[in-house]
Amino acid sequence: MAVKIRPVRPGDEVALHGLICELAEHQGEPLAVAGTAQDLARVLFEGSDSPSGSPALYGHVAELDGQIVGMALWFLNYSTWRGRHGIYLEDLYVRPSARGAGVGKRLMQHLAQLAVARDCARFEWWVLDWNEPALKFYAALGIDLALIGFVLLAVRVLDAISDPLLGAVADRIPSRYGGRKLMIGGAAPLL
Repeated sequence: MAVKIRPVRPGDEVALHGLICELAEHQGEPLAVAGTAQDLARVLFEGSDSPSGSPALYGHVAELDGQIVGMALWFLNYSTWRGRHGIYLEDLYVRPSARGAGVGKRLMQHLAQLAVARDCARFEWWVLDWNEPALKFYAALGIDLALIGFVLLAVRVLDAISDPLLGAVADRIPSRYGGRKLMIGGAAPLL
């Protein structure tokens, strides 16, 4: 089974909404999802929620055998110190039936590569401290987890998610931020 990563496209919103509902169920909040597939289509493809008219939300899906089995939904943030955008990963989710096939890793690598290609200042996300499967997933990628709050964990990425191509990203980090360390979920610039 080959994993295919691609940008979301019109028509994916129903599958994305289903994944979001599955994620909410996993996090014990099945009734918390108020957004609809139509809301997703509006922010992903129309940009009607943003002042520029550009999409306010971006996403990539993972497919196995032509079926969407995972998603990464993200948006741009901005580093005032670096004067460049960054990527904030809002949701990463892979269906349980597709876990262990490298889907999550491929999504993370793709976003990291995208951050490099766009010359982003950082790539950030948060993970809930009780989400053991997510914590194990990040640890398996070589990501060092450091507790910085009561509910959430900050994530530190070592050697750009164990990807040789992305190792060059870590070399661009100023030494005052620890050289080959990328701060994820914190205030330090990444790139």
